[in-house]
Amino acid sequence: MAIDTNDLSKKTYNAILTESGKFNENLTLQFGLLSYECENEKEYIEKAENLIYNMLNHDENDVDDIFFGEPPTMKSFHKALQKILTNIATLKK
Repeated sequence: MAIDTNDLSKKTYNAILTESGKFNENLTLQFGLLSYECENEKEYIEKAENLIYNMLNHDENDVDDIFFGEPPTMKSFHKALQKILTNIATLKK
């Protein structure tokens, strides 16, 4: 059974979804959709981390697609992803 983002703890929600929303709502959408592939919060955190590592390898065309033709700079995108990774590392402690 898939979870919804509302099923996440406040700590996880803030670490991933709120943080991505500070950067761009289209990035938040990517993490929101991810919840439908997960059965619990632990799996969500793992998949979110994997998604970030995948996104860090995206080229400019991939990033353009995520942001529907209005991409951020690669530097700012990577900085936002690194911040979320730091938050995930804190969650896993």
